[in-house]
Amino acid sequence: MSGSRTDKSGLFQNRFVRTILLSNTMLQIGIWVRNYSILLFVMDQTGNDPYAVSLISVAEYAPIFLFSFIGGTFADRWRPKRTMVWCDVLSAASVFAVFATLMFGTWKAVFFATLLSAILSQFSQPSGMKLFKQHVPPEQVQQGMALNQTIMAVFMILGPVLGALVFQSFGIQTSIIVTGIAFLLSAAVLTRLPADRKPVEDKAPSGFWRELGDGIRYVKKSQVLTALAGTFAAIGLASGVMQPLGVFLLTERLGLPKENLQWFMMINGAAMLIGGGLIAALSKKLPPQRLLAIGMLADAVAAATMGMSTSVALTMVAQFMMGFFFPCFMIGISTLILQNTEQSFIGRVNGVLNPFFMGMMVISMSVAGWLKDQLSLVVVFEAAGAVFVIGLLFVFPLFKLKKQADNRQTAV
Repeated sequence: MSGSRTDKSGLFQNRFVRTILLSNTMLQIGIWVRNYSILLFVMDQTGNDPYAVSLISVAEYAPIFLFSFIGGTFADRWRPKRTMVWCDVLSAASVFAVFATLMFGTWKAVFFATLLSAILSQFSQPSGMKLFKQHVPPEQVQQGMALNQTIMAVFMILGPVLGALVFQSFGIQTSIIVTGIAFLLSAAVLTRLPADRKPVEDKAPSGFWRELGDGIRYVKKSQVLTALAGTFAAIGLASGVMQPLGVFLLTERLGLPKENLQWFMMINGAAMLIGGGLIAALSKKLPPQRLLAIGMLADAVAAATMGMSTSVALTMVAQFMMGFFFPCFMIGISTLILQNTEQSFIGRVNGVLNPFFMGMMVISMSVAGWLKDQLSLVVVFEAAGAVFVIGLLFVFPLFKLKKQADNRQTAV
């Protein structure tokens, strides 16, 4: 018990961890206020036009898929602290530009704020991973990732309420200003990070495309990273097909009005908060391979249960289970990437692996409605559970690799 308290205090004594957690809190405030204010604003302007609303998701997700390779490669070239600060500053600048456009031009410029911010995140996120590798001891990495996931879970609960409250109370212009200020505060907090380490030698860059190719070859040569690519693809495929169909579980399987979806989303967010906090407390006892396997198996059972259930209580339990174990595989994957990637390749490895998740997610989201019409809601959710099990098969070899590594360490 005392050891756990010592580990946590040691983690919070790390200036880098405190700074990153505070910066992410500012970013989450800005992101949720922006996302919900833009969603509600677009719905008001278009009379709830589903095409216009879908463009918001396109502006948010498409850049993640398209710019992941590019952002990861440049993140390995650039200094990570400087990259993160400038990405937040530019995000704030884009938001204020949208504010000026709303004052004098067309409302459609709101899509630009989401688009540019999503692009910049593909440069900032791998830079943050590089700094984690530099400044957090290996034994504390998983706990740090769990705390970061906990912040995201908190805002999954509070974010929609905060975003809707700001927009409904003050309107789109004030919402945009709040978003820009939050991004600037994040940038200001990041300036407290330790200075970027200078490279050992100033060698001429070998060229963008060559470095990108080196990153792809690096992933292909690593059995761990190759396995994670398969796992990432399975998670994206299963999650993407379930996400747009969740409302139909309520209306068709449970006979509830669609407005009840918000309560199920709050259950999911609360479960993520509890799960992330528990993982942070138990991170020293659970290796990332085991976390990943537990998360995949639990979400497979939850997906299958949600598809079959016609009971409100059982569906709520499955929804809680889905959220509770979701941090397991996200934290497990992030920890395994950091543990098995050299610092100079972290950006490119993220750039290579993220499209497996995002690409499969976008594809499955785009065909989810068609699959529901051709098959049935039950079959689609049972198939999603099966895909989680397929993803679990990629995790099993990682236990063997860990055992081999432990044996080598014992021999030494």
